Amino acid sequence: MTDTSSDKNAELVREEREKEAVEEASGLSPRLIFETIRRNGEEELERPVRALFWSGVAAGVLISFSVLGEAYLRAHLPDAEWRYIVENLGYSLGFLLVILGRMQLFTENTITTVVPVMIHPTSTCIWRTARLWGIVLAANIVGAFIIASFLVHTPVLTDELLSVVNDLSRHATGMPPAEGLMRGIPAGILIAAIVWMLPSALNNEVLLIVIFTWLIALGDFTHIIAGSVEMAILMVQGLLPAGQAVFGFFLPVLIGNVLGGTAVFTMLTYAQIKPEIE
Repeated sequence: MTDTSSDKNAELVREEREKEAVEEASGLSPRLIFETIRRNGEEELERPVRALFWSGVAAGVLISFSVLGEAYLRAHLPDAEWRYIVENLGYSLGFLLVILGRMQLFTENTITTVVPVMIHPTSTCIWRTARLWGIVLAANIVGAFIIASFLVHTPVLTDELLSVVNDLSRHATGMPPAEGLMRGIPAGILIAAIVWMLPSALNNEVLLIVIFTWLIALGDFTHIIAGSVEMAILMVQGLLPAGQAVFGFFLPVLIGNVLGGTAVFTMLTYAQIKPEIE
């Protein structure tokens, strides 16, 4: 009797280990990834306003290294056909700092905090999400203007490098509004893809972030927060009127990123796992 019971226990242990090995090899299922993002979104919605604001300011400051990384590479690489491909790798630097540092970036929050609304679309949940969006977006912009003022009004950048930064900024903010909106949609989708894939990335988070943000720069897509640093750099120098900045760049790109990250990516991923949740 004891031997039989012992054999059954050993069999159960073996089956459990095999199950764990299969789950580890196959990675997280879409339903579990969705649940991970939902829990992260709930945690973000519960954070105090002060914590959200200062984390958002820090993100607005650090995302400037995407602009600086690209500018440094452009300034020091030879004027060759392949330079555009390599220089855009610098765009990933700011995103690495912000995402791995777990700071509040508006385009990430358009995904994580929308998931709880999809599960419980109550007026309270919608209000909490809208409040978080407003706080984080405002904080990101404050951070963007702080770092822009620092870069322009201190000798931290050489005249040559500031000229390169200005060229990049003019290009990013100089698109027609409709084009900026449309180019903002793929950027929103790619940022949403990063958020979706990070829970199952294991030890490949850096590679994942670099590849996807590099694609944003390589495709000349528009990102509202990194682009706001470029917008702010021009505005503090008096090179971009406020009306053109807001209506020609900021609002169209903002709408494009939200459409890409929320309306396209998040809702499509929700549709594939909705039957499992139900």
